[in-house]
Amino acid sequence: MVKIMFEEPAETSAIDASSIGLEFTENAAKRVLKIIERKGEEGLMLRLTIKGGGCSGYSYFFDLTKEMLPNDITISNESTPDVKLLIDPASYNFVQGSKVDYVETLETAQFVVENPNATTSCGCGNSFSV
Repeated sequence: MVKIMFEEPAETSAIDASSIGLEFTENAAKRVLKIIERKGEEGLMLRLTIKGGGCSGYSYFFDLTKEMLPNDITISNESTPDVKLLIDPASYNFVQGSKVDYVETLETAQFVVENPNATTSCGCGNSFSV
C-alpha cells in the first residue's frame, strides 16, 4: 500500500491523489531507511528528479535531501511511513504510472524506475525518451 501526501501552497492546483499512479515499493523504502540510518542524519528524504541528458534524452536522478519544496509530491510506503520519496511536478509528468524500486543483482545494486511512459531506454536503464 502506498501513502501519498501533498505539500502545496494555496496558489497551486492540487493533483488528485487517486490518479497519481506512482508506486514506491517496500524494497525501495527499506533501502532508503538503511541509507538514512547509516548516514545518521534525521530528516533525509529520497528525491527523484528527471533531467535532460543521457543517451536517450532524459535521465533519472536520485539524491538524498532534507529540503521539501512547496510543490513537491510526497510519497511513502505503508511499511515505512517515515521514509519519503519527493518528486517535483515537472518530473512527475514524466514518471506518472511508474514504479520506483530498489534492485540488487550480481552486476549492480540501484534504484530503478519502471516507467510505462518511456518509449525507449538505454542499456543501463538510467536514461529514457518519451
